[in-house]
Amino acid sequence: MADEIGSAVVIGASGGIGAALIAALSEEGVQVRGFARSFGGADHIDLANEASIAAAAAGLGVAPSLVVVATGLLHDGDAGPEKAMAGLDPIWLARQYAVNAIGPALVAKHFLPAQPRTGRTVFAALSARVASIGDNRLGGWYGYRASKAALNQFIRTLSVEQRRRNDRSIVVGLHPGTVDTALSRPFQSAVATDQLFAPDRAAVQLLDVLDGLRPADSGKLWSWDGAEIAP
Repeated sequence: MADEIGSAVVIGASGGIGAALIAALSEEGVQVRGFARSFGGADHIDLANEASIAAAAAGLGVAPSLVVVATGLLHDGDAGPEKAMAGLDPIWLARQYAVNAIGPALVAKHFLPAQPRTGRTVFAALSARVASIGDNRLGGWYGYRASKAALNQFIRTLSVEQRRRNDRSIVVGLHPGTVDTALSRPFQSAVATDQLFAPDRAAVQLLDVLDGLRPADSGKLWSWDGAEIAP
């Protein structure tokens, strides 16, 4: 994959998957730059602050052929996945949409124009299998499901526009599986051992998936094992 990547950007580089992606790309010899809300200076980015996103994109210096948005919000303090509609809270719902859907869309707004206009380019954002409307048989997790489903629609729509700019562009959502990070930790007890991935393994799996995608695969949601997930 390194042969096709001139340079890469990872948004959410301080998280478990983001940091692992940085490490994996660096090991392949790819010039990679990470941004995160916890970083200072030119490497700071806050998905709730469009000005910081615009500043990060403007300061790249090089046109990245790969951009990965490795962010997500599932729980915070006492707030978490809603088990029933009685738990719906407008403030918590709005925050999930802000981080899981609106933030990545704004990253695309500023970073997609910074990618090359020719040659293979990839823009990917971490989504989730539970965002699949057709696969929703258990209910619950209203805000997370809905906000990631909104992200998937953004991905689809962005892919159409980006194809007009570069017909070799790829814009996709990625389901990383259950990864041993702070996001999934409260919900790991029911996960089989062989289905709980270390961040470094998850990063390699995701990069392998991206390596196998072609322009015709753009606009879709892909699982860690390379399978397409239905909308």
